[in-house]
Amino acid sequence: MKKILITTDFSNNAWNAIFTALKIYTEVDCHFYLLHAYEPTPLNLMGSKSQQRLGVIYDSLSKYSVKELEEVLSYLKTNHNNPKHEFTTLSKPGNLEDSVEVVLNENDIDILIMGTQGATGAKEVFLGSNTVKVLSLIKSIPILVVPTDFNFQSLKSIFFATDFSAAYKKNLFDSIIELAKLWNTSIEVVHVAIEFNLNDNQEAHKEVLKERLSGFDVKFTNVPFEVNISKSIDMYTEDKDSSFLSILRHQHTFWEKVIGEPVVKKIAFHSKIPVLFLPQ
Repeated sequence: MKKILITTDFSNNAWNAIFTALKIYTEVDCHFYLLHAYEPTPLNLMGSKSQQRLGVIYDSLSKYSVKELEEVLSYLKTNHNNPKHEFTTLSKPGNLEDSVEVVLNENDIDILIMGTQGATGAKEVFLGSNTVKVLSLIKSIPILVVPTDFNFQSLKSIFFATDFSAAYKKNLFDSIIELAKLWNTSIEVVHVAIEFNLNDNQEAHKEVLKERLSGFDVKFTNVPFEVNISKSIDMYTEDKDSSFLSILRHQHTFWEKVIGEPVVKKIAFHSKIPVLFLPQ
């Protein structure tokens, strides 16, 4: 049974991530873990002069968390009649990224699915901090980030953005391969660059990539660099409604910049299609 962790703050955006996950894995035996992490905001803590006061705040947040999770579970049991799916709710005190890490270790999770709100300018700091922190900390499993208002109906293609500069481990593409098999999709390898001449290492990695994805309908596309990486990819994928974007997180290469500040926000928040961050 596939184990899927979905984070929720009970917003419409979080609900959309849940519905997207249920649709993606309709035909798969799944155990969904629905996680809500809670901690006092700085505003809650202002004027907290005692440990007792802090305890009252946490108790209130805990009761709210449990109540809302029960309502989510009740809704799914009433309206989601799929015998292949079962659900567990988890309420955790503390910040989201640490709570996610605990749940991963305790339950052997296969993939994490999160919703995120699109944002621009200073709002990114507030709306996106949790998503960015999770992406920065959790690197052992794939993470699918679902944009606000994305309406998943089918999956026709998966874009994998890479510069061929790092080796591709044997099981790296398991999540892409699984989705491609489930939905009979094509896979398009997208290389964004100013110049497209590959060195010997890149050529070797490209051949390994072909081998890893052998048996699938794979297309290689060069996408001209426009302003920045995320903008270039966004322009290329903006009209691909039934597609996912996937990127690899590896160190000491140009793509390391993609998951650093601030480009990860641009990719995760401004993409019109879900983004699958592959494990490192």
